[in-house]
Amino acid sequence: MIGRIKTDFLIIGSGVSGLFTALKVAPLGDVVIVTKKNDYESNTNYAQGGIASVFASSDKHQEHIEDTLLAGAGLCDPEAVRILVEEGPIRVQELADLGVPFNRDSQGNLDLSREGGHRKNRIVHSQDRTGFAVEQTLLERVKSKGNIKILENHALIDLITRHHLKSKDHLPLRTYGAYILDTETSEVFPIISKKTILTSGGAGQVYLHSTNPTIATGDGVASAYRAGAVIRNMEFYQFHPTSLYHEQGNSFLITEAVRGHGGILRELNGRPFMQDYHEMKELAPRDIVARAIDDVMKKRGETHVLLDITHKPANDIIQHFPSIYEKCKKLGIDITTEPIPVVPAAHYMCGGVATDYFGKTGIESLYACGETASTGVHGGNRLASNSLLECLVFADRIAKDVSNQPTMTYFPESDSVPDWNKEGTKNTEEWILISHDLVEVKTIMSDYVGIVRSNLRLDRALRRLNLIAEEIKDYYNRTTVSVGLLELRNLTKVAQLIVRSAILRKESRGLHFSTDYPEDRTPSRVDTNLVSQSA
Repeated sequence: MIGRIKTDFLIIGSGVSGLFTALKVAPLGDVVIVTKKNDYESNTNYAQGGIASVFASSDKHQEHIEDTLLAGAGLCDPEAVRILVEEGPIRVQELADLGVPFNRDSQGNLDLSREGGHRKNRIVHSQDRTGFAVEQTLLERVKSKGNIKILENHALIDLITRHHLKSKDHLPLRTYGAYILDTETSEVFPIISKKTILTSGGAGQVYLHSTNPTIATGDGVASAYRAGAVIRNMEFYQFHPTSLYHEQGNSFLITEAVRGHGGILRELNGRPFMQDYHEMKELAPRDIVARAIDDVMKKRGETHVLLDITHKPANDIIQHFPSIYEKCKKLGIDITTEPIPVVPAAHYMCGGVATDYFGKTGIESLYACGETASTGVHGGNRLASNSLLECLVFADRIAKDVSNQPTMTYFPESDSVPDWNKEGTKNTEEWILISHDLVEVKTIMSDYVGIVRSNLRLDRALRRLNLIAEEIKDYYNRTTVSVGLLELRNLTKVAQLIVRSAILRKESRGLHFSTDYPEDRTPSRVDTNLVSQSA
């Protein structure tokens, strides 16, 4: 029985953005990290490729900036991109100093690889296990800090705002912490915090096929929306072009670096096809490669395409991609002698909770970082390996912003935060209702709101999602909360936000491709912002 907790910083999520933020703010006060599963389970842990940053003497900040802006299809915030690129190398060096085992050449310099959309080799990596290496190193450092506490198997229910307080009159829109569910004991309790930081990752589970872990259910975005934060550009969901296609295997990401290392995309008959779609061929930005694969599959009526790297020496392939080699080998695929069957899968949420250049949202005392946030650096399409870089840069900026503020206080209103009220609710064994709705949401999104969309499909999707949302609202109000119900509630809200944003975008741009509008890549800084009417 935990009861209520008071802390200086409440961080929701234990990926790189959560852990790095925790290390950065720990000198300023006590920290509580809440994570739904084990502390290492996060999107970071699944990131194979690496971290994009300018280290080579032949590379320039301006070139990285230009590559990022080009991939973002005219929707990146140039200042946010400049911050990302110029501050990035310092933050990556910090990781190296903390002990992350990045690959190095015979001279001891960082071994820089190349991925789609990059004109230069600038990807810092640790074999094809970069995310795992970063996560484990940061976890070790976090666990060595006496003032950082990690609550595993705990889930965010809702952010605490003025609506939850006993006295609601004339209060500003701010957060006082969050209500948290212990998923093992079913206890619900408030964590009162001076600052709350959302680092809960993306929402890949909103689609049937995703490279994300099962915990990627959009909890941060959904809770921020319910609290009254601005949610921006949710129509831009990035599908990774190449995830493993196999009957016995889950969607397993085949890193961009395989194509950067010379991998060739082929039709099932062996014909290479990327030259038909872009001058950069396999190294074109992800949105273009994903649409090309989708087009080939639809034209030929095939379930997947092939990624072929067999022309490289076997020992070279195994050395560069040991995880992929081992995973595929277990499924009977030897990537040194046969091509890898691949298909696009939901991978990264480019939109999210709108923040400024220091991670601040429009709600006082609430910050967002990483995939949960929309900082402006990704625009309409994220450039490969800019994601972990964004986590590092803006985690550092959040800490700087907090350190420059006056002494933090809990505010008198936090004393009036009530305990969780479960009166009138009951336990239920009707798991079939949750599982059925979950499959329906995923199917709707995959069928109607995938790589290629249309007004008809989007309208149909929204009507069905709205009906499901009403059912879930009724079920939620009369049922004792569970992690499954919370995830269904959040995923449905995220699905609605994606569809509503897509309907507002009256053009094809970046990751949002509609058959009703001709593709247009001319610069346009039009954001699709959504705000809850009930906040």
